[in-house]
Amino acid sequence: MPNEGKLAYLLFEYSIIAGVLLGIFYAFLSMGLNLIFGVQKIINLAHGDMVMLGGFGAWELYYTYHVNPILAVVIVIPFTVALGLALYYLLIPRLSGATDMETLSLVLFFGVSQVIEALTTLGLGNNERNLPINSIPSHPIHVLGQAFAAEAWVAAGVSLPLLALFFFYLYGTPLGRQTRAVMADSNEAAAVGIDSGRVSAISFGIGLALATSSGVMAIFVLGGVNPSEGPGLTIIAFAIVVFGSLGNPFGTLLGGVLFGIAYEAAQVYATSWSDLVPLVLVLGVILLKPQGLLGKRTRVV
Repeated sequence: MPNEGKLAYLLFEYSIIAGVLLGIFYAFLSMGLNLIFGVQKIINLAHGDMVMLGGFGAWELYYTYHVNPILAVVIVIPFTVALGLALYYLLIPRLSGATDMETLSLVLFFGVSQVIEALTTLGLGNNERNLPINSIPSHPIHVLGQAFAAEAWVAAGVSLPLLALFFFYLYGTPLGRQTRAVMADSNEAAAVGIDSGRVSAISFGIGLALATSSGVMAIFVLGGVNPSEGPGLTIIAFAIVVFGSLGNPFGTLLGGVLFGIAYEAAQVYATSWSDLVPLVLVLGVILLKPQGLLGKRTRVV
């Protein structure tokens, strides 16, 4: 009996630590989706496809230019910001005059998702691509007497400083304060002289950059990258964003960590049900607290 109790405690301890590590990564993966929604009230259904492109970018950089994947996380950011700005000015102004912008944006970005998947399949094939585990630190890390896969620590270790940098941008810079003002009320922001269009364009680029940079680590967390994984990743990111609260970056951080813990606990105690975790979270939040865990609007200072 004591041994059974110790085993149960070790399993619980493992699921908490592994869940926090996974949750930090998934919070990073989801943050760009929430940023774009918070600023523009657009749900980017191509979000997971941008994550997928980040994974393929890391694969290409490693095998063609011998770039370490951790360095690739930084390299993909400026290219994706530029791509995001181009896509924004190509697509978003055409939505601004629509009577139902939210619905039209869903249709538009569903189409963008399909185009990205089709082009990636045509260009790279539909086979899964992997990076060798020794391309990042790969020795298991022991904490409290238990061994954890190195890629989980690396993914969390890369995600955490980038999340901190994002929050510093959002809460510690003039442009970040303007972004939060637009998130709170775009009409009031425009009334006090904030260029909402400029803020929205930059936020769109940053949102896509967050997605692609997370994709570099996703290739290790998910065990590979393939052109069809985008919609599944979008569902997970959307579940985390809704769970924490749409438009609230801290809610996404909290939602990601709780999602990671719930997922790892399901992996430990009910493996066959683990893939239902994101759907159960979304349904539970919609039924019990539709505004999300941190849904109360906070004041912009």
